[in-house]
Amino acid sequence: MLARLGHPYILLGATALIWGANAVAGKLAVGHVSPMLLTFLRWSIAVVVLLPFVRPHLKRDREALKGRFGYFLLIGLLGFTGFNSIFYLALSYTSAIHAMIVQSSMPLVVFVGMFALFRARTTALQVVGFGLTLIGVLLTAAHGEPATLLHLEVNRGDALMLVAVLAFGAYTILLSRKPNVHWLSSIFLISLVAALTSLPIAIVEAAMGYLQWPDAQGWAVVVFSVLLPSIISQSLYIRGIEMIGANRANLFVNLVPIFGTLLAVAVLGEPLYAYHVVALTLVLGGIMLAEAGKRGQRLANRPKPAR
Repeated sequence: MLARLGHPYILLGATALIWGANAVAGKLAVGHVSPMLLTFLRWSIAVVVLLPFVRPHLKRDREALKGRFGYFLLIGLLGFTGFNSIFYLALSYTSAIHAMIVQSSMPLVVFVGMFALFRARTTALQVVGFGLTLIGVLLTAAHGEPATLLHLEVNRGDALMLVAVLAFGAYTILLSRKPNVHWLSSIFLISLVAALTSLPIAIVEAAMGYLQWPDAQGWAVVVFSVLLPSIISQSLYIRGIEMIGANRANLFVNLVPIFGTLLAVAVLGEPLYAYHVVALTLVLGGIMLAEAGKRGQRLANRPKPAR
């Protein structure tokens, strides 16, 4: 299966690519399907798709899952229902540049949360690496003109994006303490929680008169979001965290705005500028530097051989 294959960098890089594509798809969904209905359709269809494949794994994981319903309910609410519904809603009120700037704070949220809750250790190289990736993201968000960052105004969409980032940051931190079960079991249970908890939100959206059933373009976004962002990317993300930990895995989130920009060039016909290449270099360089810092920490902590 996909989540078992490849190096963690490849898995997490593919995750970031899919999430970048999801940001473009989210923009394409505006006016073609309402955000809360999109969230409900996304996760409910994902549950149906996963069900035939997950049954044997749920049976094998039965003992490990006992008493963990509250855990899966919480992470499903935070990472799937909460993040996605707020994310789609935010895209109706804010621009891509604002959304990317706020989203670039997610690794910092995870870093602070992991330190506060679990005293996760870090190195100077990791901090410098994080700084480089942040500069690359901000350069992309500012379209190569850093001075524009000083003139941005916070709007409703920006505030919603910040709430979404906090929700997904908390999800990532809690995911690092996931029980030792098959990745399909995890994805299915979290998706099931998301489907059940997003239904009341969609009903409220309908009661308020904001429900918009998908047209042809809306259904295309729904199908895309079910197969790639909902199932494949979340599986790769969970596996990546299992392999290298939440702090290191979440650093790859900074690739999302870069990929989102490049995909906007390809899909929406926006021009490619030199600062895109510079920003991508900074993000990749920052990830490599942070990883070098982590490897150095592991080597320093390795027991010295007896003489």
